[in-house]
Amino acid sequence: MKVVLFCGGRGTRIRDYSESIPKPMIPLGHQPILRHVMQWYSDYGHDEFVLCLGYKANVIKEFFLNTRPQTFADCVVSGGGRDVQLLNEADKDWRVTLLDTGIWRNIGERLWAAKEHVRHEKMFLANYSDGLTDVDLKDVIAKFEASGKIGCFLAVRAPLTYHLADIAEDGRVREFRTTDTSEIWINGGYFVFRPEIFDYMREGEELVLEPFTRLIADNMLMAYKHEGFWRSMDTLRDWQSLEDMVEKGDMPWNAKVTAEKNRRNVVAAAS
Repeated sequence: MKVVLFCGGRGTRIRDYSESIPKPMIPLGHQPILRHVMQWYSDYGHDEFVLCLGYKANVIKEFFLNTRPQTFADCVVSGGGRDVQLLNEADKDWRVTLLDTGIWRNIGERLWAAKEHVRHEKMFLANYSDGLTDVDLKDVIAKFEASGKIGCFLAVRAPLTYHLADIAEDGRVREFRTTDTSEIWINGGYFVFRPEIFDYMREGEELVLEPFTRLIADNMLMAYKHEGFWRSMDTLRDWQSLEDMVEKGDMPWNAKVTAEKNRRNVVAAAS
């Protein structure tokens, strides 16, 4: 299944990085968040990507043009760098289409620009490229396919630290509660679509506004509620939080890291 990734953002709220590189290229550990997202899809068997580029598109193009398999693998180098032996399994061969969709286009316009690359697919996936999750993608796709809907988005809890007040019309406060006990859900930026989504889009429209409103009117939009891990990288504080997780080896979005962590816990418990 093809994966459309929206990579045109400037990340203006993470200025330390985003003035020199596009937001999807901001590093987490030794690789950009974009590659973390792509690896997550690849772990589920989806290895064909369509990248909708915008701000500093050349930086992302150069990354894929210059990256070699050994960049993210343990290896032995000899012959002054001419001979490279990989010590572990190399990444799968991804097919990556790089589309320059313009600097100032919104998400809807970027998806429309990728139309010809997914119009013949039974279904396709899409992502904002700035968030990570541990949701079961197979289950998301299965439920979406069974629903007969045209669009699906991942619904997650709003990451708010405020206490929410339930206030009556006369000003009486009924109760205070936290976001995790409320019914406030937001768009997590992970989508599954059928090509018919383009029938609901018009030139210049933002994806989750007018097109989604039309889907809702036709009962063709579903949400997949996810209570597990989800984190977007909107601010410098978000980046620092994710970076701390990577440094500690706590990466719930990475199947290999999680499996190794679980193995170590089992060994530790047995000893």
